[in-house]
Amino acid sequence: MSQDVELRCRCGKVHGRVNDAAPGTVNRVVCYCDDCQAFAHHLGRADLLDAHGGTDIVQVAPASLEFDRGGERIVGLRLAPKGLYRWYASCCGTPVGNTVGPSIPFVGIVAGAFAGDADRVLGKPIGAILGKFAIGTPPGGSTGWNIGLYARAIVMVLRWRLTGRTWPHPFFDRASGAPSRPLTVLSAAEREALRLLCGPRPVAADPVASTRG
Repeated sequence: MSQDVELRCRCGKVHGRVNDAAPGTVNRVVCYCDDCQAFAHHLGRADLLDAHGGTDIVQVAPASLEFDRGGERIVGLRLAPKGLYRWYASCCGTPVGNTVGPSIPFVGIVAGAFAGDADRVLGKPIGAILGKFAIGTPPGGSTGWNIGLYARAIVMVLRWRLTGRTWPHPFFDRASGAPSRPLTVLSAAEREALRLLCGPRPVAADPVASTRG
C-alpha cells in the first residue's frame, strides 16, 4: 500500500514529502559513481556515503515530490556544464534531489534525507551500480551492467512521462523548462580537486569529515 513519506534537511529548515510512495512506485539503488561521491564531499556531507563511497538513492516521479517549508533555501549545483542538476538545502548541505532535466522525468533523492522509517515505505535498495568507482573492493553485483535494474528505471521514467508525472516539477519551470532555483556550475579546477577525495583509491582525506572526529 502506498503512502506519503517525509523528507527534511539536517537542520529542519527544509521540509517536504513524496506522495503515494511504495516499493513498486520508486526505484532505489546504491550508486558508487565518483560524481555522487564528489557532490557529497563538496557539500561536506561524506556522512551520507557508505563505507565504499556509495550513495543510497531513491528515484521518484517529479510530480510526487513537493516542499512545504524552506523551498527558498533550495539551490542547485552542476559538477560540470552538462552534468546532472544536483539540488540541496543551502542551510545545511542536505541533498534533496538529482535530475537530468524535465525531458527525462525523475528525481533521485538521497535516502538519508527521508525522515522516520523510510525503509518500511520505500523498501530496501534493489541493486547497485558503477561499482568500478567504489572505494576498496567493489560490493558484489555493483560492477558490469545489471540489465534488469536499468530496464526497470527506463520503464518507470517512460511511465511517468506518459502519465503526466513530470509536472508540477519541484526544480524546473514548466513554461520555460529552465531551472526554477538558483544554480551554480563548478569550474574544471574545482571538479578536479574533488577527484582526490573519491574512489576507487582516494589520495586525500575529506577536510570537513576530518574535523567531525
